[in-house]
Order: sequence, then structure tokens, then C-alpha cells
Amino acid sequence: MDFRFDIIFDYAPLLLRGTLLTIGISILSIILGSMLGLGVGFGKMSRRWYWRLPMNGYINFFRGTPLYVQILIVHFGLIPMIWGGTNPIIAAVTALTLNSAAYTAEIYRAGIQSIDAGQTEAANSLGMTRAQTMRYIVLPQAVKRMIPAFGNEFIVLVKDSSLVALIAVPEIMYWSNVMKGQYIRVWEPYLSAAFIYFVLTYSLSKLLIYLERKVY
Repeated sequence: MDFRFDIIFDYAPLLLRGTLLTIGISILSIILGSMLGLGVGFGKMSRRWYWRLPMNGYINFFRGTPLYVQILIVHFGLIPMIWGGTNPIIAAVTALTLNSAAYTAEIYRAGIQSIDAGQTEAANSLGMTRAQTMRYIVLPQAVKRMIPAFGNEFIVLVKDSSLVALIAVPEIMYWSNVMKGQYIRVWEPYLSAAFIYFVLTYSLSKLLIYLERKVY
């Protein structure tokens, strides 16, 4: 098998640009997804059924349907319905954010419910409100337990971002497909994409281990 490094060098600037876009989309989506997921998670834990029911439906829908389908719905349906037209990058961030929020909501719920209920009762007996108990007692402990799960979610999101190439977002897989189409070759474009994703996710996993050691 001949392997042509020259076409990889030709596409290196475009792959670098695609890598930066992948990182930007992933970071923005995990931040927005974490913020939305916090609201969804609290809604699911609510004692009121009219909050709990729609949040349960949201989580079940986004966890029970393929991200591929969600991207198409957002790109061809939701974004045009709101703005009258679509934009691939906005659609990609929106789809990944909505998907990530469903998973981070479960991370919040699991983290908060892992805290011993006795601590909440003790805080209430001291006269703390529910919001104060959550802010000063529960969340600081729960966040430490959530860090590994959030790290895994971020790694999954980086890999899943490759699916937005199907709506022509010029990220890593988009340029790999363009390279394949131009040179009619398979190994160079897809091994390049695999190598870049591996470097990104491996670096993230090492950063996650470092953060866990710092926290614990």
C-alpha cells in the first residue's frame, strides 16, 4: 500500500482550520449544554409534576434518538423555523447543545442525589433555605463527583461533532471527505481524521486525570 504524505501536507492548513472549528464548536456546546442541562436536571428533580414531566420527556427524546437525526431536524427544521433560513455552524452548536443538555442533566441529577440526605436535613434544621442548602452544602460536594462524568461527556461530544460534517460544517471530517473526493483515496484522509480526533480526546483524558488529582 502506497501512502501519500504529500496530500496530507496539502490539506494540513484546512485540517488545522477544521480542528480549531471542532474545538470551538465542542467547547461552546458543552458550556451551553451544561447551563441548559442544569435547568433540565433541576426540573426533573422538581416535586411539581408540570416541571418534572416535560423535563423527563426532553431527556428521553434526546437520549433515545440518534444525534444524526437530531442534527437534521435542527438544521432543516428548527433553525429555518426560527430565523427563516439556516446556518450550518449555528445548527451544529444548537443540535450538540440540546443533545449534551440531556446527558448533563442526568449528570447533575446523579451528582446531587448522591449526597447524603442527612446533610440536607441538618442544613434545614440550622435554618438554611433550600437554595442556600443547595448552594453551600450540596453543590460543592456534588460538583467534585460530577467532574469525571463531565469529562467523559466532553470527550464523547468531540467525537460526536464529526456528524455535523453531513450539514457541511467545515470541521475535521468535512475536509477529510473533501480530500477523499479530490484524490479518490481512503487511507490518507480518514487516518488523518482519526489521528486528530485521537490527539484531541487523549489530551482531554489526560487533562481530566490531572483535574481529578487536583480536586481530590
